[in-house]
Amino acid sequence: MKSFLHFKKVVFIFFFSLSSVFAQFSSQSSNSNSDQLYTAGAISVTIGGNFIVTGSFPALVTDRVDQFVTRLYNQIQSKLYSETIGLLEKKELEKELEGISFRNVTLKRKSGEEFKLDLLKFRRTGDFSQNPYLKNDDVIIFAPTDLKRNFFDIDGAVNNPGKFSFVDGDKLLDAITLANGLNKAYENVDSVEINRLSYNGEDMQTIKLSVNSDFKLQRGDRITVVADETQRKDFKVTVFGEVNFPGNIPITKNSTTLTEVIKKAGGITGNASLQRAKLFTGNNFNLLVKKLYNVDLKDTPLDTAMVDRFLKLDELMMNRMDGLTREEKEYFSVDNEVRILTDGTSVNFIDYDKPGSEASQFYVHNNDIIIIPAKSKTIQVFGQVTNPGRINYVEGKDINYYIDKAGGLGQYAIDDEITLIKGESRRWVSIEDESYKIEPGDYIWVPREIIRGFNYYLQQVATYLGIVASAATVVLLLLKLNPNN
Repeated sequence: MKSFLHFKKVVFIFFFSLSSVFAQFSSQSSNSNSDQLYTAGAISVTIGGNFIVTGSFPALVTDRVDQFVTRLYNQIQSKLYSETIGLLEKKELEKELEGISFRNVTLKRKSGEEFKLDLLKFRRTGDFSQNPYLKNDDVIIFAPTDLKRNFFDIDGAVNNPGKFSFVDGDKLLDAITLANGLNKAYENVDSVEINRLSYNGEDMQTIKLSVNSDFKLQRGDRITVVADETQRKDFKVTVFGEVNFPGNIPITKNSTTLTEVIKKAGGITGNASLQRAKLFTGNNFNLLVKKLYNVDLKDTPLDTAMVDRFLKLDELMMNRMDGLTREEKEYFSVDNEVRILTDGTSVNFIDYDKPGSEASQFYVHNNDIIIIPAKSKTIQVFGQVTNPGRINYVEGKDINYYIDKAGGLGQYAIDDEITLIKGESRRWVSIEDESYKIEPGDYIWVPREIIRGFNYYLQQVATYLGIVASAATVVLLLLKLNPNN
């Protein structure tokens, strides 16, 4: 793989070197100061060391080091990516690109002058002393990168925490600069803690300093800019459905009630069904949508496989010490999945605006989802009917009315097992109970008779005959062992 990749680079560099000259002079001809640039002419610059390609390339005398390197890097990256033929090759390229350090770059002049440049610091600060103009026959050498051993790490109250290549002479202020400075979201940032391992890795020294200390770093230093974690964050609840101002509602970290959220959402509309309203915790709502619809929600790291593993692991933990039969396990599995997906949704919205009620004292949390559906004016009939679907609710009508409206029973319907499922509680009610009442939003399910083929009954007969034969064998053996009986 590496030899093939190297061959592609060599071939590409040859064509790239030729085309770059024509491309640059072509771009000059369309510029207002093209004559001046043309007079300046092209120069040759050599790149060596740990870069994506090495060799001599054309440049302009108006190029600074970072301008030239960035252009070359982007063009080669684009070209190589467009020509990759497989995933392994792409990963190999990405690894090489990530391994380039723009710190500790050496610039050698034809005159013998030599400069140490930090292009990353130039990009952070705009310090042009780290980014001089190029001259003909300049040589740019990129230092090798070893972020496992030749590094420092900085986190805490900085804008760009991370791991950086270490350069001899680095100081604390250099580290903070490369991390894009102190993060102004944090207050009273005045101290730093540096954890420094011994060479054998067995001992660690903790150094506490002022954030403005002119302190010299060592390889492997791990820096924490100390600050109390700010809780001034984007805490929010999302409200969908029958409220006057649906959307994201800002909340406090832990002290905003359900009542306050609905008020901030402009209150409920006259068409709201509080009986069917639900509150989902953010993670569980994502799980629910993912499981039911296989849809990725924005900023949600979950995928279907992760959801399935989560549900399976939780079920295994619950089943580890159970005493359930196989049939009971099937029912338990459904109930347990519902428990996981609807965790945290038991709050009753009906009394949300009554002082002292459980709902009015219920605290919401960041990323909770509140869904307040519209009042239903239909009954949904499904199962073994000719035209399953929603039927307009008519007060006082019984199940037979709605089944007739759905086209009547199908050929294999089991008419004595028709079930009413309540829309609010999802409770199953047998129509044999004459006290049942149909309400808007309810469901009517007509089950199907299971049609079994000849093989099924043959297998059942064979099973029963096997049992009888086994029992007869046991009886005969007992009689043989006890002939007098």
